[in-house]
Amino acid sequence: MSEHRVILAVIKGRVQGVGFRAWAQHQAELHGLQGWVRNRRDGSVEAVFAGPLEAVEAMLKVCYQGPPGSHVESLDARDVSEVVLAERRSGSGFAIVATV
Repeated sequence: MSEHRVILAVIKGRVQGVGFRAWAQHQAELHGLQGWVRNRRDGSVEAVFAGPLEAVEAMLKVCYQGPPGSHVESLDARDVSEVVLAERRSGSGFAIVATV
């Protein structure tokens, strides 16, 4: 059985105005992950990915590449508590949430 992980990722670069959040939501759903993604006022994108370790790691790899039109300069990821999943509506698998 695979280890379950909850990772908070902050993605910096040209990641706003290029469809990054919708793309990340679609990719997370393809990987069977729960969590959320949002823009930050500093121009970065923040996301939480929760699921099997292999799926979370695969998601981080695709996020570093990003959708067409994006240019990822850095991706910082760290383990966090499942409490951060509360940012999304209860029962939703992977959501786009409000900017902070």
